[in-house]
Amino acid sequence: MPDVARVATRSYPFSPPDRLNLDPLYAVLRRTEPLTRVRLPFGEEAWLATRYADVRTVLGDARFSRAASVGRDEPRLTPRQIEGGILSMDPPEHTRLRRLVAKAFTARRVEQLRPRTRQIADELIDAMATAGPPADLVEHFATPLPIQVICELLGVPFADRHLFHVWSEAIVSTTSLSPEQIHEYLDNLYGYIGELVQQRRREPTDDLICAMVRARDEHQDRFTEQEVVQLAAGLLAAGHETTVTQLPNFAYVLLTHPDQLAWLRNEPDRIPTAIEELMRYVPLGVASAFARYATEDIEVGGVLVRAGEPVIASLSSANRDESVFADPDRLDLGRETNPHIGFGHGVHHCLGAQLARMELQVGIGTLVARLPELRIAVPEAELTWKSGMIVRGLARMPVTW
Repeated sequence: MPDVARVATRSYPFSPPDRLNLDPLYAVLRRTEPLTRVRLPFGEEAWLATRYADVRTVLGDARFSRAASVGRDEPRLTPRQIEGGILSMDPPEHTRLRRLVAKAFTARRVEQLRPRTRQIADELIDAMATAGPPADLVEHFATPLPIQVICELLGVPFADRHLFHVWSEAIVSTTSLSPEQIHEYLDNLYGYIGELVQQRRREPTDDLICAMVRARDEHQDRFTEQEVVQLAAGLLAAGHETTVTQLPNFAYVLLTHPDQLAWLRNEPDRIPTAIEELMRYVPLGVASAFARYATEDIEVGGVLVRAGEPVIASLSSANRDESVFADPDRLDLGRETNPHIGFGHGVHHCLGAQLARMELQVGIGTLVARLPELRIAVPEAELTWKSGMIVRGLARMPVTW
């Protein structure tokens, strides 16, 4: 097995993000060096797993720990250390906290939200049609749709979106915000949620925050106030930021693959299959993070990872692994066998995966059905992309129809 000292350390990310294109070095590494040494902008060196099987091992094997990152100089994209909370826990602590909200995100509960989500999507398209083209798809459709859904689920006033949508950037920023701004925005977000928690105690309602408050007050030995506030804030931010980004990403991919879009318009019942392929194909993250630390010596990809060493896993590279996906760099909306890991794997598999799937199905399905002549309103070179964030996506997307 290769020794750490004999393996060159690469700077990571390998290159600046280029729209939604995945760096070709991932494909080279999957063939020649599936576990490679990398150094992120901040923190200690790490191993990077690029093959599908190895990524699943790192994310799913209990011998790889998130809790062990606490107190370490974790490899990361941001100057600030990644805050604790549920993302820095292992079972049983992780399980204890996740159970607090898991029932709200089951497939059954999410399906109950589908009709309301369709109504919101239709209302947004109606407003766009009334105003007439061109319109910014990010501002007028992709942003308000998931925000309104998560607001209604949690019990957060939609009217406050101009506040918490700005504050939520602190969670996905690498360099778009200064460390001082990140600290200020997180304080604002936690303070805002803390006030809602107190309000629910005084005036109970039928929403997820109230259910969390009730669980906290009935089981004070199981949940702390800080845990409830941080988890609710995380759900609010993560519950809309990624979908806000992926909706225009998916629309962009469809509009730049006209043959696939034409197929989807002729096969609208295949929207769920198409969304799974888009989840596989679109690399949302600029790079991988949230290292898992080996708790004992473990062989991964033919390399011995020593106890205490961090490993980061590339979901984007795993989703292009040619040993799992036929012709992986080709978008195939009809792909039948698609075990992608776009929502992660293991105990930290995305809690809101079912909600995101439903929102993406409704959002893309509504665009395809309601705006059959939808197209990008400016030359592709004039599109503006987000920068300084852990996610890649369009900052603005002018469209016409």
